[in-house]
Amino acid sequence: MSLKVGQKAPDFKVNDQDGNPISLSQFKGKKVVLYFYPKDQTPGCTVEACNLRDNYKVLQKKGYEILGVSTDNEKSHQKFIAKQQLPFSLLADTEKKLHEKYGTWVEKSMYGRKYMGTARVTFVIDEKGVIEEIIEKVDTKNHTNQILGDAKPAKNTAPKKAAKAKKTPAKKAKKPASKSSRKK
Repeated sequence: MSLKVGQKAPDFKVNDQDGNPISLSQFKGKKVVLYFYPKDQTPGCTVEACNLRDNYKVLQKKGYEILGVSTDNEKSHQKFIAKQQLPFSLLADTEKKLHEKYGTWVEKSMYGRKYMGTARVTFVIDEKGVIEEIIEKVDTKNHTNQILGDAKPAKNTAPKKAAKAKKTPAKKAKKPASKSSRKK
């Protein structure tokens, strides 16, 4: 990452899901959570977005505005917002200009194949437009906790695994002691 905590966050102008131009400067006086994610409708990105959705009121009470950023287009963002009922804007950085400013368009590797993609990174920006925190190891299920720095969990919206039925082993019949182990 080329950006560091304490630096002024780069301003930008990118369209949201409805084609409205959004800039960081229009949020002056508010804290901004600018989270970069790889792709709409994918499992990890959906869990992360839903965690932020379910804790949106808590984040707003603490003065945060949420902006999600991916390289998906406006139409894709509209579908994602509708399907997951997201209350915040998603920015369509199809030309990757915002990604480049924030250093989130990076070389990745999967199964030995190298390709360019979005690094899952969140920038917490204060009311003056200064980077307060950079979260590089995002926990998608508990992202709100990471942002707020809370030890206690906010709403965890991760799908719950079905409880495994405990199998109690059948009671084994006691074997009579062998002749050699009996006392004489």
